[in-house]
Amino acid sequence: MTQLVTYTINEGIATITMDDGKSNVASPDFLEQLNHALDAAEKANAVVILTGRAEVFCAGFDLRVLRTGVNNAFKMLMGGFWLTHRMMSYPRPVIVACNGHAIALGAFILLCGDYRVGVRGDYKIVANEIQNGLTMPHCALALCEYRLNPSHVHRAMLLSEVFNPDEAVGAGFIDQVVEPDELMSVAQELATGYLGLNDLAHVESKLRMRKRFLHKLKRAIKADRRGFILQGVKRMLAGKRKK
Repeated sequence: MTQLVTYTINEGIATITMDDGKSNVASPDFLEQLNHALDAAEKANAVVILTGRAEVFCAGFDLRVLRTGVNNAFKMLMGGFWLTHRMMSYPRPVIVACNGHAIALGAFILLCGDYRVGVRGDYKIVANEIQNGLTMPHCALALCEYRLNPSHVHRAMLLSEVFNPDEAVGAGFIDQVVEPDELMSVAQELATGYLGLNDLAHVESKLRMRKRFLHKLKRAIKADRRGFILQGVKRMLAGKRKK
């Protein structure tokens, strides 16, 4: 299997880097490796820095997988949705270091960080599902309603508005914007500071604060699952009628 995600750990800080050598699209293998990295970080009780490759954080799902069959598409989509739930409930702080473009799932992953640092530049942060003719998933709507500033939710979700990094701070996708050469040093400094937090108090407070949301997110993911299954059945029946 091609290495798409790398994991390193140093003094309690796990750095997870997504890099497929191209656009950083989330294929089933990509998501599996990302989950394995989170497994290792959680086992080590590590603070996480999640980052991407130069100029691309994550460009969303790998749309080529949708043409390889229902099973692969289903695995990929549900894997991405459950990843957001896992990140929102990860027991230690999660810092997202956004190198550049964050599109569709990439934008939703941004929303799952406890602290999000972006870089200045001509980069897009956008949930472009509607622009591409796709109905917004239930779990994406739940995430955006929970993390985005109220004045930007409809613009981001219903109008596919494109935000540059500075605008993304106002929208709520990012907490801070820095120069590209400062990104990882700032993320490292934040992670080092978060090592001083009390582990138990952090996770208990996180789960207490997000209890209702995590329950809502889980229901939303299950609703998306039912919707995909129903859509698959409809397509299957339509194919039989054509025969």
